[in-house]
Amino acid sequence: MVRGNFFIPDARSFWIKPSVKYLIQYLKENPVDAILTDGPPHTNTVIGTQVSRALNIPHLADFQDPWTQVDYYELFKIGKNADATHKRLEQETFKTAKKITIASPSWKKDIEKIGAKNVDVVYYGYDEDDFRDIKVKADDKFTICHAGLLGYDRNPNNLFEVLKNLSENEHGFKDDLKIKLLGQIDIKVQESMIKSGLESNLLNLGTVNRKVALQEISNSWILLLPLNKADNVNGRIPGKFFEYVRAKRPIISFGPHSTDVNNIMQEYNLGINTDYSETEMLAHFILEQYKNYKNERFNATQSSKDMSVFSNF
Repeated sequence: MVRGNFFIPDARSFWIKPSVKYLIQYLKENPVDAILTDGPPHTNTVIGTQVSRALNIPHLADFQDPWTQVDYYELFKIGKNADATHKRLEQETFKTAKKITIASPSWKKDIEKIGAKNVDVVYYGYDEDDFRDIKVKADDKFTICHAGLLGYDRNPNNLFEVLKNLSENEHGFKDDLKIKLLGQIDIKVQESMIKSGLESNLLNLGTVNRKVALQEISNSWILLLPLNKADNVNGRIPGKFFEYVRAKRPIISFGPHSTDVNNIMQEYNLGINTDYSETEMLAHFILEQYKNYKNERFNATQSSKDMSVFSNF
C-alpha cells in the first residue's frame, strides 16, 4: 500500500528531482537531438518528460509495460489522490512525447484509448549473439521445459492432468518424460505437479545463468509459455517468447485465444495456444510431439547402428 501511494510513480521516485536538475544543466552544456526513456520504472519516464519540457528536446517514451494499466497496478491498493497523481504524470508524458513505443499491439490500443498519440509497437525480440555458442543437442528424454518464474497465477494444472493421463495410458511415455524447470517455481505449482504423480519426472534446475538457460531451451522438445491470468494479458508478450522462437522448438502457450502471443503463434505456426482449462487439444498436441520424438530417437539409433556396421569393414 505504501509503495503505490507514497512512492509515485515507483520506489525510485527520489531520483526525479536531483536527476532533472542535473540533466538540465548537463544538456545545456552537452546538447543532444532527443531523449529516450524506458519504463518501467516510470521514474525514468517522468524524468524524461520533465527534462524534455524544460529544454524543448524531443522525447521518445518507451513502455515495456503499461503504467496505470499494468496488471499489478491494482495490487498496490492506490488511493484516490495517489491514483490521480499517477494518471496526471502519465498524461503529461502522453502530451509531451513526440513518439511513444510499447511492446505489443493490444497494449498500443489500450494506451491510445486513454490519450496516447503517435504510438508504435516495438517487440522485445532477441539478440542473435546470445545464441552464437549454443550447440544444439536434443535431450535424450522427451523434455518439456519452462524457463523463468513460474508463479501461482500461471499454474498449468491442465498440463499436469494431461501428462498424468498420458503417463498412465501411453506405453513408454512416463519413462521418457522429463519436465525441466529453470528459475523460481511457486509452491502451488510444485504441489500441483506432485499431486499429479509427476515428481519423479521433474528436473528442477533452479536459477541458472543466461547461457545455460538458452542451451537448455534449445535442447528441449517442447517449450512452455504460461501467461499470467490478468486483465491485460492480451498484450503480454514475455521477452523469453522470442528466445523460444529462436530456439526453434514447438511452443505451448497458455492463455485466452485473444492474446497477441496466440496471434503470432498462429501466423508463424509455432505450436499451440490453449486456455487453462483445455485438455483435449493439449493432449493431442503433446502426443503428436511425443511420436515425433520417438521417430527421431529411432532414426538416430538406426543411423548409429548403420555406422557401426560400416566400421567393421
